[in-house]
Amino acid sequence: MAGRLQGKVIIITGASRGVGEACAVACAREGANLVLAAKTLTADPRLPGTLHDTAAAVEAAGGEALVVQYDARDAEQSTMLVEKAVARFGRVDAIINNAGAIFWAPVADWPQKKFDLVFGVNVRASFALSRAAIPEMRRAGGGHVIMMSPPVNTTAAPGKAPYLISKLGMTILAMGIDAEEKEHGIAAHALWPVTGIRTAATVNLGMGEDAEWRTPDILADATVELLTRDPRTCSFRAWLDEEVLAEAGVTDLTKYRCDPDHEPSCMSIELVDPGWAARHGR
Repeated sequence: MAGRLQGKVIIITGASRGVGEACAVACAREGANLVLAAKTLTADPRLPGTLHDTAAAVEAAGGEALVVQYDARDAEQSTMLVEKAVARFGRVDAIINNAGAIFWAPVADWPQKKFDLVFGVNVRASFALSRAAIPEMRRAGGGHVIMMSPPVNTTAAPGKAPYLISKLGMTILAMGIDAEEKEHGIAAHALWPVTGIRTAATVNLGMGEDAEWRTPDILADATVELLTRDPRTCSFRAWLDEEVLAEAGVTDLTKYRCDPDHEPSCMSIELVDPGWAARHGR
């Protein structure tokens, strides 16, 4: 039986591990062909996962994969990435702006190079890839743009301001794309986890432990649900993963726990919206 994304061509950045890898495999199970973009082709013992590992997982799940080594900070490489996708698969139906950089410190302690890195990988790269892909999605008759970014909130988050500006910039970019491209059948979404997600970044930066995290599969499954919607009838929304899955009828989230005996905290949404848990009885 054909999957819900049968024949769709999806570009994913940051696809060598973590959320990007999980999204790629989940989309492949639904019949999609994946264009996998990231910097890592060779295994590094400090940071497991390569594009070739993800490609093998995609093919095992029934999809086809194109591996493209890609520096998210280079706008010309975003154009090249789209061109390679079209050369291989003939079209682009969706992009998932997942590649990300993170650094936390008070503003006075942010090195300029760190600021430029975070903005380059987060908002600038998302702009460059979206700008390059939109004409191809128009030619395909529509499509989806997904930003891995949070709902807009103006509550102060000490120590995280530049990082959050970059992530909120992605969300506002999605809002603009959605409004501008409606007539072309292109929908844009932001997607953010309620809880922390166990990835190489969260582990290496000491951002929690298994009892506080869910697996990347929860974001991957929410991504698939957004991609299966008709983009011509969607309107922008800054989604939380739990909201997407609830609308799809998935309310038992225990399978996403990293520690099967503990329900994770609302750590990720509290990062961008302090007080969210209290307002929602969590």
